Amino acid sequence: MDNVLAYLKQHQAEMLDDLKTLVLAESPTHSKERVDQCGAEIQKLFKKHLHLDPEVNAQVQRGDHLRFSYGAGEEQILILGHFDTVWDVGRLSYRVEGNRAYGPGILDMKGGIIQALWALKACRELGISFNKRIIFLCTSDEETGSGTSREWIEREAVQSRAVLVPEPAAARTGALKTSRKGVGRFGIKISGKAAHAGNHHQDGISAVQEMAHQILFLHGLTDYALGTTLNVGVVRGGSVENVVAEQAELGVDLRISQVSEGERISKIIYGLKPHLDGTTLQVSGGVNRPPMERSAGNEQLFRLAAACAAELGFSLTEEAVGGGSDGNFTSALGIPTLDGLGAVGEGIHAENEHVDIDQLPIRAALLAGLLRKL
Repeated sequence: MDNVLAYLKQHQAEMLDDLKTLVLAESPTHSKERVDQCGAEIQKLFKKHLHLDPEVNAQVQRGDHLRFSYGAGEEQILILGHFDTVWDVGRLSYRVEGNRAYGPGILDMKGGIIQALWALKACRELGISFNKRIIFLCTSDEETGSGTSREWIEREAVQSRAVLVPEPAAARTGALKTSRKGVGRFGIKISGKAAHAGNHHQDGISAVQEMAHQILFLHGLTDYALGTTLNVGVVRGGSVENVVAEQAELGVDLRISQVSEGERISKIIYGLKPHLDGTTLQVSGGVNRPPMERSAGNEQLFRLAAACAAELGFSLTEEAVGGGSDGNFTSALGIPTLDGLGAVGEGIHAENEHVDIDQLPIRAALLAGLLRKL
C-alpha cells in the first residue's frame, strides 16, 4: 500500500491536471454536445494512462455512455462513475486556492473518476495485478435520474461481485456511504375554473387555492423518525391577478429510507383527492431510485475499506446520506455496494463546490487497496 500511495503522491500534480481537463470540459446533462465532448476527454485519458478503448453506448438525446474493461478474470468488480453535472456552461469557473480546487462538477463527480483512473494506473505501473476484471462505467445522465443508463448499470451489476462508487465522500467527515435515501419525483396538475376576480369571483374555482391545500397535506406526510421527507419544490399557477386561477402545478421531491415507505407514499400521492368541489388532480411520476439500505454486503465492503485506510494511516467512518446515486440501483439488486469512495471536499451542487487537492492521491490509494483486497 505504501508504494501505491508514494507513487500517487509523486503524481499529484498530474492528477490535478487531468481533473482540470475534465472540469473545463463542462458537461451539463441537458447538453448532449457538451457531455459528449467531456466523454471524448475521458476516452483520451483512459487511452493515455491505461491503453484502453471504450465500448460506447450511443444515445440520441443524452450523452453517450462509456464502458472500459481492465484486466482479466472470471469475476468482475464494477466501478460506477458519471460525468454529467448540474451546472450550466459558464456558471462556475475552475480555480485553485491553496489546497482547494474549485469548478463545476469537480467534486460531483469528476474528481472521483480521476482518482479511480489513477488508482488503476498506479497498480498497472507498479506491476500489481488483480484476479478479477475491472469494469468501469462512465455514464452521462445520473443528475437527471439515470433514465438511459439504469438498465445498462443493472445489467453489469448482476454480473459483479461488488460495486464501488467514487461519488464524493461525506462532507466535513470524509466518511464513506453505506446507505442512501431513495428518491421520488412527482408532478401534480390541478384544474379549476376561471372567472373574473372582480365581477364573478363566486363563479370561479381556484386551482391555486386547491394547490395550497395539497401542499400542506404533502408536507404533513414528512416523518423524520422513518427517514421520509416530502418537499414541494416547484409551484406554478394562474395567469393574471384578476382571474381566478384555472390551472396550477406542483413538483414534489420524495426521500425514503425503506422500500416500503416508497410504496406507501406513492399510493397516498396517487390517491390524492381534491379539497374543493369542481377541481381535479392529475398525478405523474414515482420513485426513480430505490433506497440504498445498509446490508451485510455493504457493511463488509466498508470494513475492507476501513482496513485499507488503517494501512494508509487514517481512519474511516460510514454514514447514511439523503442524496441518491447510481449505487442505489446496484444495492437494491442485492449486490454489495460501497459509495463515497471519491473526492474529499464540499459544495455538492453549490457555488463553493471544491475538492481538497492533497486528498486526491490518498483516496486513490484507498480505492487501489480495496481493489486489491477484493
